[in-house]
Amino acid sequence: MSTDKEIKKEFKEKASREPDKYYATSVLKAEGFSRKKCSKCGTFYWSVTNDNVCGNPACSGGFRFIGNTPAKKQLDYIGVWNEFSKLFKKWGYTPIKRYPVVARWRDDTDFVQASIYDFQPYVVSGEVEPPANPLVVPQMCLRFNDIDNIGITGAHYCAFVMIGQHAFMKPKEWNQAKFFTDIHNWLKIGLGLKNEEIKFHEDAWAGGGNFGPCMEYFSRGLELGNQVYMMFEQTPTGFKELNLKVLDMGMGHERNAWFTQGKSTSYETTFPTVVKKLYAIAGVKVDEDLMKKFLPYSSYLNVDEVDDIDKVWNDVAEKVEVDVKELREKILELAALYSIAEHSRALLVALSDGALPSNVGGGYNLRVILRRALSFIDKYKWDIYLPDVCRWHADYLKPLFPELSENLDEVEKILDVEKSKYEATKQKTNSMISKLVKEEIDDKKLLLLYDSYGITPEVVREEALKFNKKFNVPENFYAKVAELHAKEEQEHATKREEKLNLEGVPETKAMYFDDYKHNKFRAKVIKIIDNKIILDKTYFYPTSGGQLHDLGFINGNKVIDVFKQGNVIVHLLKHHNLKENQEVECEIDLQRRLQLAKHHTATHIINAAARKVLGNHINQAGAKKDVDYATIDLTHYQSITDEEIEKIEKEANKLVKEAITVHSSFLPRTEAEQTFGMNIYQGGAVPGKFLRIVNIDDVDVEACGGTHLKNTSEAGEIKILKTTKISDGIVRIYFTAGEAAQKESKKEKKILEEAAKLLNVRIEQLPARVNELFEKWKYAKKSVEKNKKIDLKELELTSIEEFKGNVLDKICEILKTQPEHVNKTIKRFLSDLSGYKKKIK
Repeated sequence: MSTDKEIKKEFKEKASREPDKYYATSVLKAEGFSRKKCSKCGTFYWSVTNDNVCGNPACSGGFRFIGNTPAKKQLDYIGVWNEFSKLFKKWGYTPIKRYPVVARWRDDTDFVQASIYDFQPYVVSGEVEPPANPLVVPQMCLRFNDIDNIGITGAHYCAFVMIGQHAFMKPKEWNQAKFFTDIHNWLKIGLGLKNEEIKFHEDAWAGGGNFGPCMEYFSRGLELGNQVYMMFEQTPTGFKELNLKVLDMGMGHERNAWFTQGKSTSYETTFPTVVKKLYAIAGVKVDEDLMKKFLPYSSYLNVDEVDDIDKVWNDVAEKVEVDVKELREKILELAALYSIAEHSRALLVALSDGALPSNVGGGYNLRVILRRALSFIDKYKWDIYLPDVCRWHADYLKPLFPELSENLDEVEKILDVEKSKYEATKQKTNSMISKLVKEEIDDKKLLLLYDSYGITPEVVREEALKFNKKFNVPENFYAKVAELHAKEEQEHATKREEKLNLEGVPETKAMYFDDYKHNKFRAKVIKIIDNKIILDKTYFYPTSGGQLHDLGFINGNKVIDVFKQGNVIVHLLKHHNLKENQEVECEIDLQRRLQLAKHHTATHIINAAARKVLGNHINQAGAKKDVDYATIDLTHYQSITDEEIEKIEKEANKLVKEAITVHSSFLPRTEAEQTFGMNIYQGGAVPGKFLRIVNIDDVDVEACGGTHLKNTSEAGEIKILKTTKISDGIVRIYFTAGEAAQKESKKEKKILEEAAKLLNVRIEQLPARVNELFEKWKYAKKSVEKNKKIDLKELELTSIEEFKGNVLDKICEILKTQPEHVNKTIKRFLSDLSGYKKKIK
């Protein structure tokens, strides 16, 4: 099978030989366009003018609309979507709201990178109906491959809005000419362009084995959008027409606003109010004459497309007739300011949608741009507070994305915590850098410093200057950082597990969704693989969604494991004498099942309680429901305090006492998403055309396939045992519910009773008595450390043996097993005791 790159190349050549078959040439010809081949790059393009170069800026002479836009309509950033959605609604499309930029419904990506991501994989495959058909959407996207270009080219972003024009049609309903006419009319009517100002490029697209033709459209050197027609798939025998053809038009929202206003950079038209405030705070004055000369050539400085960036800077400086050093200094200062504006908007959107900066996954790239922005603020000594910049963005975007104004206080808290981590990193690493800069510093070392310690190359360079040492930072440094982590994630994602050969085995009918108390049933054995039994239907719950499997018996044979492979549920027996097609009696361990169900519903309750206490950024990152206890992993930017734990537990038990109904039902995927939103995906993507929705009225709604209670009151008491930070941005809560919580309470009480008895005090006096012992311990410890004689009167003891003897040993043995949250004083006492007891003896 060919790669996507090979498919694209092969199909583009094929389409070029038969353009009338693959492109809407009838529409182009009717509008007076003729087909030409670019004399510089060889691209086939369509134009009404008598020229010989395509619309690409490198071929046509850079951006030529700045200060001289051919658009008859001037649209601000908000106005672009308002005008676009109004016209396309008139032409038969349904405008829909954007999806969250955090792609929780997918397991192959952290963030939405294009508007088509909203509908992959289920809508595009035809398995699920789209929310509307055809539709348009202003989809915020995040990409991190162009970080180094941001601010310099005037057109690059991490966060950008891709206006999507989409349709999902069967071949007989497919109307490519109509789709192309509509986007052409946008250029003519929406932007007010004459055909003389438009060039269409023939191209091809391929991805995931699917492919098709596409048409890019340019005006005066700027690509405004790209219309892809996903029409074919690759098979072992060749190309095959898809059963569902997909229109995937992606248009740059930022570029259309920039183009119609003809300003120096797109940043001035994308976030005009923010840029104006930043100019004032930084005291930066834009050299308008220089920018008018520079911006037409700024696209040449794309670090991804040039081999020698220094040579390009010299070439551009020569064209604008400015000394290259002066040009770089002025442009890079502006680029830093624009990067702060751009990165703060990206962070606002990502954090508002539930992402967090971290050292792993997509959160890593968020931390990269955050620290890049902070390093620019440090470098130029600007008095800029990022949370304020986020508020300015939210205010400007309110007509388009009002939801960005809902969580600004949380965004501020997260950014403040991240800034404190950044400052701490700088302080810790000053000595490290001082040593390193005396050595040879190469690209590899810079990447290691950033990836392992969060030290930006700007900080290293500043420290190196103190030693009169200079080195070059790669122009594409941050792209290399993003690439490094993308490669690691890809390698991790390609790991596979051994699977059973279940070819021809029908789907198991899962019966456990409706009644979690049902534990006896009859079924038929349809497949036997060694000790693995497959039934036609089952109430046995397989390990999935973090919930442990059921145990029980099949015809008296002990079931020791249950797991799911695809849509088939497999029962592992210790031993058996069963035969295929045999009718069997099955019984589930009901007490175990009930405890697992309580822990699963309690997981949802704690998730909701934590979100109320800690903020809307809380999402489930994972969970485990066992019999003795359960855990839930939550996205949170710092460790949870004892006070917060207490509040979460109190809120969870409040929800239990309120006896709220728990509804469980299956809904079509699109209906569930539109009704409850994309936060139904907690703990990972959920496959399938239908989703089982577990809805605790006005508290929590999740797509979940576990066994659940019918009412929150059935969970019984919820008791949080402890919390721990398991990775950057993820905290784990250990808890119990129902009978397991009662057992834990009895265990704690017994521990405290034994300790109180040994110390000859009541339980309520235990903390004070332990604190007293601890103070005596500190005195003894210091005496030993300083080689001083221990004063027994100070310890109120008759001999040192009383202090180091049997009673203390027993207390230590009992208390070292106590739950973490019983008392801080006891924990401190035990911590010191373990390290110094031998010294006193």
